[in-house]
Amino acid sequence: MVNNKLAIIGGSGLYDVEEFKERELLDINTSWGKPSDKILKTNYKNKEVFFLPRHGRGHFINPSNINFRANIDALKQLGVTDILSVSAVGSLKEDLPPGKFVIVDQFIDRTFARNKTFFDDEIVAHVSMAHPTSNGLMNACEQAIKKENIEYQRGGTYVVMEGPQFSTLAESNLYRSWKADVIGMTNMPEAKLAREAEIRYASVSMITDYDCWHPDHENVDVQQVIKVLLGNAVKAKNMIKNLIENFEKHIDPKDPTNNCLDVAIITAPEKRTQKTKDKLKTIAGRVLNK
Repeated sequence: MVNNKLAIIGGSGLYDVEEFKERELLDINTSWGKPSDKILKTNYKNKEVFFLPRHGRGHFINPSNINFRANIDALKQLGVTDILSVSAVGSLKEDLPPGKFVIVDQFIDRTFARNKTFFDDEIVAHVSMAHPTSNGLMNACEQAIKKENIEYQRGGTYVVMEGPQFSTLAESNLYRSWKADVIGMTNMPEAKLAREAEIRYASVSMITDYDCWHPDHENVDVQQVIKVLLGNAVKAKNMIKNLIENFEKHIDPKDPTNNCLDVAIITAPEKRTQKTKDKLKTIAGRVLNK
């Protein structure tokens, strides 16, 4: 029987969940370096849960400099099967005001300065990203959000830009013309790497502002964003507690994430060196060591 374990990756404004009273900070090493910060291990309602702030505690890591590979590898080492990403985003639609949550189900990856795969040396793999988030985990998120009466939208497209600067007006209008819903800087390559690691992934975006397309938010101000962030963080922490209690009820045993590497690795076995297999042991040991 699989022991399902949930990890929360917290974005801007969400660096801790103070209600987690049983606390152990884990210092993990990976083949890709160190994760963003020590990983909080806790036990909540008799369930082992992990929490990682992707920008580090105190927010000192630029979006482009997040070691996404180390973050995902470290969580996989800890036996994590499900990740909830919580992110602060800007809105690209009038009916998505600050304070509303979006359960994201699609991404447009506009990043260009990041390592986006574990399979970049000797062993090549192509995982499907057609449906980048796990339906069962999204169902669990929706139930957790509803329980808190948080205003939300189920389904939405997240444009992932490089940053750290906010968009130009021309860029913001371009993304709106694509019918995207929100814009942020961190869910890619995180979602791609989680898929490569066969970890189910869901993303909840917390809207802090209308992007600069909106006349009221022409100059997005960090201070005004932080004010909304703090309110959103309180709601997010309650959502997370609900999710811990219910996520296992929604796991889909047929989720394509569960064994996607079975049909992804294209490199001939004789070309796979032991050195590279050792580097990938956490991520792909299940298939490489058959």
